[in-house]
Amino acid sequence: MSFIDHLEELRWHLIRSLIAIFVISIVAFVSVDFVFNTVILGPAKPDFWTFRMLCKLGELINSSALCIEDIPFKIQSRQMTGQFTMHITSSFVIGIIVAFPYAFWEFWRFISPGLHMNERSVSRGAVFSVTVLFALGIMFGYYIMAPLSVNFLANYQVSELVYNEFDITSYVGTVTTLVLGSGILFQLPIVVYFLSKIGVVTPSLMKAYRKHSIVVILILGAMLTPPDPLSQVLIALPLFGLYQFSILISSSVYRRQRKKEMLEQKKYTQS
Repeated sequence: MSFIDHLEELRWHLIRSLIAIFVISIVAFVSVDFVFNTVILGPAKPDFWTFRMLCKLGELINSSALCIEDIPFKIQSRQMTGQFTMHITSSFVIGIIVAFPYAFWEFWRFISPGLHMNERSVSRGAVFSVTVLFALGIMFGYYIMAPLSVNFLANYQVSELVYNEFDITSYVGTVTTLVLGSGILFQLPIVVYFLSKIGVVTPSLMKAYRKHSIVVILILGAMLTPPDPLSQVLIALPLFGLYQFSILISSSVYRRQRKKEMLEQKKYTQS
């Protein structure tokens, strides 16, 4: 295929991905009651799944402190177009999240024909792995980070005279940033796997920079979460765990490559 033909092929993959995102966004836009009252505003309600599980944990350990009965804040719209804009924004974000597996599959369909046979074999299952990690990141952001961050920020007061009344733009922006940011950051093992395959990253390098990674993780947590220590710690802990897991992945890739090189060297010496 010529360069123009490749661009034409890429264009159609992008168009199909955008159509999927657009269709799901329209469905989410029409389902406004479910999207806002159940999904978007869910982490701000005391009967949310996370808070109910915390309450059950509190009952097991005889601690009533884990039961959250009220989240004292109000959501307002201080701009005339605030609610409509957030309606469109939230629908589009849901479209991206739900259509992400299909969009990545379309992207992979464009890339995979250009791979060599050995490259295609080592990257088998890439769509599945990326989808699973993205889903885990989204669930972690929605069920752990979002409700705990909302509860912390809603109860934080510098004075009893100051009441928390958040703008809908701020609330929706915070929740979507936490959820999408978690989904993206959970792709770290996949990135490390491919960087290890091409020799850019080695397990010894990752171990040597383990302490530096903590600083980088904290900076990423500060960039992708609200400016409070709880959110930064919540995103930093699983990211550090993923970093440790990525070291194991890099070690596995490195051992396989070394074994393959030794076998090739052995065949060369015998010949």
